[in-house]
Amino acid sequence: MSSLAPPSKRIWWNEPVEGAELLWIGIAVVWGVIMTFMMPYWHVVGKQNLSSEAYRTTAAIHQAKTQAMIDQYTVRTEGERKFPVVAPPEGSDVYLIARLWDWWPILELKKGKSYRFHISSLDWQHGFSLQPTNLNVQVVPGYEMVVTLTPNQAGQFSIVCNEYCGIGHHTMVGKIYVTE
Repeated sequence: MSSLAPPSKRIWWNEPVEGAELLWIGIAVVWGVIMTFMMPYWHVVGKQNLSSEAYRTTAAIHQAKTQAMIDQYTVRTEGERKFPVVAPPEGSDVYLIARLWDWWPILELKKGKSYRFHISSLDWQHGFSLQPTNLNVQVVPGYEMVVTLTPNQAGQFSIVCNEYCGIGHHTMVGKIYVTE
């Protein structure tokens, strides 16, 4: 049968289905059911996906909270643009701003201590991707994404924007230092 030679019987759907075809249809249905139940199961048991919160905010409010944290916990500046390096105490709220084409400020956290990250964008949609870990959060203007993080290894981590945000997107890389 092809588009040039139509089937001999016009009502082809009344024809019996081959056994091998039924087997593959059954395998596909069973696999689809398994995958459907695995998604919520893995979210709860696998502890891979973050449970996050989102709140309405404005750029001015989030920027004021971030600046207050910077004024209180800055330990040094870094780079030619004098980015503040902030070392907040454990269990505190940590504010991070995404803006063309920066993550601001640089954070210095303690290994094994929990922090509540408040991330918001001042301009466009950005993607917060913590490298080399597999942590991704969408950062949208007008919303504050809140995620609780507990660093489990020391080192320097990069924050990469994984949502295209314009001509300088490739330069939008921030830092998080985790110390012992």
